[in-house]
Amino acid sequence: VQLQASGGGLVQTGGSLVLSCARSGRLPRTMGWFRQAPGKEREFVTAIRTGYTYYTDSVKGRFTIPRDNAKNTVMMQMNNLKPEDTAVYYCAASDSVILSALRGANSYHYWGQGTLVTVSS
Repeated sequence: VQLQASGGGLVQTGGSLVLSCARSGRLPRTMGWFRQAPGKEREFVTAIRTGYTYYTDSVKGRFTIPRDNAKNTVMMQMNNLKPEDTAVYYCAASDSVILSALRGANSYHYWGQGTLVTVSS
């Protein structure tokens, strides 16, 4: 499985961006997005697993994974962006992850290269 993330950029507070993660290879069981701000640990943002989507509390109601994703692409729509959303965003995939470990970066076997999102105040 190879992942290629794209779509990052500079946006003002309240703006929107769409990130895309193109996948090649076999279809993994779980795909997700993580982010890492400067000086901070990588944190879970969202994941889609067996048709269900999970979000971290700080992005609920603002970030969504559209249901009409192409088969080999996972997109993340980010609305009402805030300066604290500034980070490098990584897409990730896992062949097998139990629900209780969904938010752990160590549960994911494949990673894209990251795309920078900067939200100006």
